[in-house]
Amino acid sequence: MISSQQVDEYSSYFTKWYLIAPLAYLLFKVIDLIRLWRVLRQLGAKPLVNNLNDGSFGIKAGRQILKLKATGELLDFNIERFKNLENTDIDTFSLRVFGAPIIITKDPENIKAMLATQFNDFSLGFRHGHFKPLLGDGIFTLDGEGWKHSRAMLRPQFAREQVAHVKALEPHMQTLAKHVRKYNGAKFDIQELFFRLTVDSATEFLFGESVVSLEDASIGMEKNAVSFDGKDGFADAFNYSQEILATRAVFQKFSWIINPKKFRDCNAKVHQFADYYVGQALKATPEEIEKKSSEGYTFLYELVKHTRDPKILRDQLLNILVAGRDTTAGLLSFAFYELARNPEVWRKLKEEIYEKFGSGDDARIDEITFESLKKCEYLKAVINETLRLYPSVPQNFRVATKDTTLPRGGGPDGHSPVFIPKGQNVIYQVYVTHRDQKVYGKDAEQYRPERWFEPSTRKLGWAFVPFNGGPRICLGQQFALTEASYVITRLAQMFPNLDCYHDEPNFKKQSHLTMSIKDGCPIGLY
Repeated sequence: MISSQQVDEYSSYFTKWYLIAPLAYLLFKVIDLIRLWRVLRQLGAKPLVNNLNDGSFGIKAGRQILKLKATGELLDFNIERFKNLENTDIDTFSLRVFGAPIIITKDPENIKAMLATQFNDFSLGFRHGHFKPLLGDGIFTLDGEGWKHSRAMLRPQFAREQVAHVKALEPHMQTLAKHVRKYNGAKFDIQELFFRLTVDSATEFLFGESVVSLEDASIGMEKNAVSFDGKDGFADAFNYSQEILATRAVFQKFSWIINPKKFRDCNAKVHQFADYYVGQALKATPEEIEKKSSEGYTFLYELVKHTRDPKILRDQLLNILVAGRDTTAGLLSFAFYELARNPEVWRKLKEEIYEKFGSGDDARIDEITFESLKKCEYLKAVINETLRLYPSVPQNFRVATKDTTLPRGGGPDGHSPVFIPKGQNVIYQVYVTHRDQKVYGKDAEQYRPERWFEPSTRKLGWAFVPFNGGPRICLGQQFALTEASYVITRLAQMFPNLDCYHDEPNFKKQSHLTMSIKDGCPIGLY
């Protein structure tokens, strides 16, 4: 039994803390405000004025993001959110998402600061934890010395293979063409074929052997490649794992919550697939590795010359596969979506390709090289315009490594630097920046390759960042552009007629780690 004296003591204790706790919290807030005021003055920054109401602790905002992401409407919603800001002249705002304070910007100067001029003030933050279950410790998940080492190891690989890679694409194009011909001009989803094409070409380039996902009974081809654990269903497992990684990123520091069994199983399958090839490479003698190199470029066998750590090899291969496969498939899908909707653009593009490389049975395939593709100005404009409207990575983020600033967004007019506290997550919306009328004019939402021949596009600077920028600029930029250019050129040569079956300007976009068309890209090609 508790005595009356003890009850009085407990009552007195709780009463005391009931009074002290609010005072302590108030004192903490006052001290924090004083610190903030001193830091703002020291850094010459002003507070951000565009602060959105995000519901209780950002739960409402987080749920809305997940819902819009699932329906394919998130990216266009982001554009509307900027249009509806209290001060639309300021290209930066803040809100909370599942309790985490987030700053979102489309300002090119702020993007430039995070990626280049203030590179050391920002890091990938929680990305390593978000992506580690699938991608481990690779170039896209690491910061600091680990990232520097990865980049130094991988950079030479992309310098050596650019020209040779074009020739390796042709057998895959011939298999793709069989699928196109079987439809005989009827409607089909070319995006599905592009994803199969790029996983075939990427696995051959990286591992030395393609998963030949395009080869199936529908075109009279049977897969004869060796089967092993992880190979069957690899592409589907890889796709699913990436979907979950994107959801984990929304949850920020609470990403560990999102870890379903299917995700773990798919990660294991992908790892088994990569481990098989890594094991084969590590068994090879130095003489066998040199022989492999002389027979044709294989990323893995070049990487083995730099490290024999099986985990490093697997992680780097999967990191490059994420970038090299999905981004190119998405770029090609969006390109043919727009080419089908814009017959005049398709006509001009074919005219250039036929003049440079011929067409049909007279196609001069041997003349299609890395160097000759770079001289196709209208083709480059078509790809640039596709990447402008549909950047492969539509949004990205950085986390402040110390108390710092971004150049614009502070104060009532947004012209002053804005304070970014240590640990602050800043999302930069490339998709929105690329469609900003203040940069691209009133026709910013229109697909118009001709804009890339106008003087204004030479002054875009950090308003056009399809491959990121600064020290972390995409190593595989030329690789992706060359592959996309080759595929577009060969399809134009083989199939001059293109019919549109998808003419919705505000169609739904799938946004995981990269962007694609949610409901596929139905066209007719013959």
